[in-house]
Amino acid sequence: MFDALPSLIENLPAYLGGHMRLSVAAILTALIVSLPVGIVAARNPVIGRPALGVASVLQTIPALALLALMVPLLGGMIGFLPAFIALTLYGVLPILRNTIVGLQGVDVTVREAARGVGMSPAQSLMQVELPLAAPAIIAGIRTATVWVVGAATLATPVGATSLGNYIFSGLQTRTWAAVIFGCLCSAGLALLLDQLIAAFERALKSGERRGAIGAALATVLVPALALGAASVINSTPNDRAGAEMARAESGLSDQPVVVGAKSFTEQYILAEVIESRLRAAGAQTERRDNLGSTVVFDALRSGEIDVYVDYTGTLWANAMGEDAPIGRHLMNAAVTSWLYDNAGIVSLGRLGFENAYGFAVTRTFADANELETISDLARLSSLSIGADPEFFARPEWERTRSLYGLEGVEQRSMDSTFMYDAVQNGAVDVITAYTSDGRVLAYDLVVLEDPLGALPPYDAVILLSAEAAQRPAIARALAPLLGAIDADLMRQANAVVEVERRPVSEAAQLILDAVEP
Repeated sequence: MFDALPSLIENLPAYLGGHMRLSVAAILTALIVSLPVGIVAARNPVIGRPALGVASVLQTIPALALLALMVPLLGGMIGFLPAFIALTLYGVLPILRNTIVGLQGVDVTVREAARGVGMSPAQSLMQVELPLAAPAIIAGIRTATVWVVGAATLATPVGATSLGNYIFSGLQTRTWAAVIFGCLCSAGLALLLDQLIAAFERALKSGERRGAIGAALATVLVPALALGAASVINSTPNDRAGAEMARAESGLSDQPVVVGAKSFTEQYILAEVIESRLRAAGAQTERRDNLGSTVVFDALRSGEIDVYVDYTGTLWANAMGEDAPIGRHLMNAAVTSWLYDNAGIVSLGRLGFENAYGFAVTRTFADANELETISDLARLSSLSIGADPEFFARPEWERTRSLYGLEGVEQRSMDSTFMYDAVQNGAVDVITAYTSDGRVLAYDLVVLEDPLGALPPYDAVILLSAEAAQRPAIARALAPLLGAIDADLMRQANAVVEVERRPVSEAAQLILDAVEP
């Protein structure tokens, strides 16, 4: 674990700065919204009950789902804004509820006494009721802070930089040091902000106005300083003058090229390869990793990202909504045409390999049950299949289950990181392995044949947004990759990360060396 610390610490300013900016902005906005609504609702039950009801419903929505929903609602926008809105909504309930409870808990005789000495309703609120309700309100703020800081780690799949970058990438590349580091940093940040708010509360109780103001300023300045440090560290590129000259000569100097990637190892590697090619051509690049399939496509359609690698079978099912697969060349032509006609997206071409779903079993299980094709699975009296959650919601699973009579099997959804260990350890009988995954060979798995063609082809293709397609230098920089990465090369690159536990940059360099001998 300690060997990985230097690279983890190198990314800390950017990840921590992004996490703090997102969390603090959401908490402050939730406070600005909840406090006045709570004050009005405490005195008017007609408003209070619906307000609490709406906030409670929002709280029941899982944080990841709420974050993901923001992307289509904002027209495919990714990054800070969808994450900020979702986290703000997530932080509203505890502050709103505690504000109402705190104000309603003020003794009636105290209110009457305030009116008796001539206080107006506003004076009673500011000088009597709010100070008495402050402990309950601050408790709600502390609860919201812990919730929001924790939920902010889930903002990574919608393109917002956070400490979740450590966790999501660490899970996929099996870099457990990154997962632990991200969790510890997130927990530490939550404790830090909680204690700053607690210090503010103690200062208020003791009547120390300077202490209260200092604690409030610290709560705001700590994330600001972290964000400033991130900006300084990330704005010191090597040989800046040379890079600017290269960008000017290549025609890529006008704006950065944003490279997207989904949340698994192969995507990290290919995004690194694309970034290296673009930087070599003089482009300034940005990365958006760990995006969901729908999120990354919507982001490309809206121009939030410029380029990423997708798979024809995924586009055929998810984007086009088609059920029955067709031949490889026909599908590629149909997908290419549909993308351009409906979204202005340009399919630059195929990389030369496919990463298809394949029903895989251990060699021991295959030999013991005489399994060669998917149809042989129907003979087994009991069967459990492990797959990533996306697969069981895809039309090819319904098609496979229907064609091969697999209606009675047990479905076990799990992250793709754990599928291969699960089948090797006997936790499940079959997994839907990725055919270009290096662990298929490393774990000596047998991929069953698909004689009925239930599973569509999944050729890897480079996609350009409508805006990026108008910049010919991007296509020129990426053209040498087309048709240059076969299945064996991709498996070797994936194995570098997934089996040998080496950095993504080394796997990307393996491909770059093969493309540019």
